[in-house]
Amino acid sequence: MTRTESRLAAYAGCLDGDEVLLARYVVPKGEPHWTLPGGKVEHGEDPFDTVIREFAEETGCHAVVERLLGTTSAFSTRFGFAGGELRPEPNGETEESAWFRVGDVAGLPRASLVDIGLALAHRTPTTGHVDPVEVTGLLRH
Repeated sequence: MTRTESRLAAYAGCLDGDEVLLARYVVPKGEPHWTLPGGKVEHGEDPFDTVIREFAEETGCHAVVERLLGTTSAFSTRFGFAGGELRPEPNGETEESAWFRVGDVAGLPRASLVDIGLALAHRTPTTGHVDPVEVTGLLRH
């Protein structure tokens, strides 16, 4: 029998001009891939606080949440980059963070969440939901 787990998670869409900040996630039994910085919302934690906490843990930098971009199977938020120097997550699952030109993202091994987050950031739907996003390239789940 396959056990399915669900969790609430909050992720950051940190864009600067035509660049996006991604975190390289190390999968315990798989290939590393790029994703948005973020992670599991702890019991009783506000998702905005999760984004700030996870972003600091994974990148070593500080962030300020500006607004909720939208929802999918996890929350995606856009926030301002408030400074610090990028570094790996100490004893964590993120081995590095880096800025990428948005046009180069399709060529990266990445989580589909990256494409959904970029679609939310660029379309800013009033409902907070985007139509199904076509994801192409080297996706990891």
